[in-house]
Amino acid sequence: MKAFWIYTLARFGVLVGTYLVVWAIASIWFDPELVNLFVLLVSFVVSAFVSYFALARLRENFALHLHERAGRLTQRIEESRRAEDVD
Repeated sequence: MKAFWIYTLARFGVLVGTYLVVWAIASIWFDPELVNLFVLLVSFVVSAFVSYFALARLRENFALHLHERAGRLTQRIEESRRAEDVD
C-alpha cells in the first residue's frame, strides 16, 4: 500500500508542477482568464510524458509490489483448494 501512495503522490506532484509551469508560460502570452481549461489539458498530457520517464523506478516498484501481493493471494487460494480436496 505504501508503494501505491508514494507513486500516486509523485504523479500528483508532477501534475501540479507541470500545471504551474504551463500556467506561468500561458499567462505571459494569453489572457489568464481564458486559458485555465487549456492549461489543465496541456498539463495532463505533458505530466503523463514526464511521469513515464521520471517515475519509471517508482512505477516498477509499485508493479513488483502488486505482483508479489497477487502471488501471495493466489498461493492462499491454492492452499484452501488443496485443503478442501483433502477432506
